[in-house]
Amino acid sequence: MDKKKIQALAQAVIDTEQNAIQALKSRIDDTFVKACEYMLACEGRIVVTGMGKSGHIGSKIAATLASTGSPAFFVHPGEASHGDLGMITAKDVVLAISNSGETDEILTIVPLIKRLAVPLIAMTGNPKSTLGRDASVHLDISVEKEACPLGLAPTSSTTATLVMGDALAVALLETRGFTADDFALSHPGGRLGKRLLLHVRDIMHTGDECPKVRETASLSEALVEMTHKKLGMTSVVNDKNKILGVFTDGDLRRVLDHGQVNIKQLTISQCMTANCKTIASHQLAAEALQMMDSMSINALPVVDENNNLIGALNMHDLLSAGVV
Repeated sequence: MDKKKIQALAQAVIDTEQNAIQALKSRIDDTFVKACEYMLACEGRIVVTGMGKSGHIGSKIAATLASTGSPAFFVHPGEASHGDLGMITAKDVVLAISNSGETDEILTIVPLIKRLAVPLIAMTGNPKSTLGRDASVHLDISVEKEACPLGLAPTSSTTATLVMGDALAVALLETRGFTADDFALSHPGGRLGKRLLLHVRDIMHTGDECPKVRETASLSEALVEMTHKKLGMTSVVNDKNKILGVFTDGDLRRVLDHGQVNIKQLTISQCMTANCKTIASHQLAAEALQMMDSMSINALPVVDENNNLIGALNMHDLLSAGVV
């Protein structure tokens, strides 16, 4: 086995596919805009279809469209001619993918798509192909050569198709004004949804679970509160529950670094961090994570609009919730 030869072959594949992607830029023209206009005006669904490798890419494009604000689904053209064509309605738009533009299974259903007067957007590598000529809009995904040294396995062509699909999805996303919150609503499960949807109020400790002491408390009393509540910190409040500061494990180390101290005589107000960072309960948990990361802290008091203490959370809470 020649390691250098293997590396060279792999690099050649990347170069070839990179060139194929670069060539697409000049094809983002009025026809691309027209395709976007059809999709934006669609009152139904964007129906994506394709055979073989084009079908696999089409399925991914449909999923990307659907997750970015453009309702879409994939229909196998072979199944479409045997009943599944009923999924397509007069309010839909069809995106048909075929590198040759002569895929029999797709050409078989084109007349039926035309009969519905449904806009047909074709992605092919041959604008003069049958599918290219029959389409309402044709998007050119032709490539100079496949990355496969035999020129047979769909490689550069499928990459170009996928990139063109992503270009459509993102152009539609921006035009629709699709936001991160919209994206989260279609991704409620998993870490992504949690990062975008989970709020501080959903995971913070409240009531008896929230560590706090009065400003007159001794350092000893604060340490007992921290130990019982197990958040690595305690908030310091006045008699009206307004937050005055915070005392953390880090503050304790700094106190001990000063030498001998009497933890029963030292008051918490003498060693707390005043003007501490806080967060509101309505803010996203991801914002709490960003604040902790940027400030190199592991816990935050949660306050209301009047700076009254209502809760607390630490990095472990964010980890347990899947935000990190």
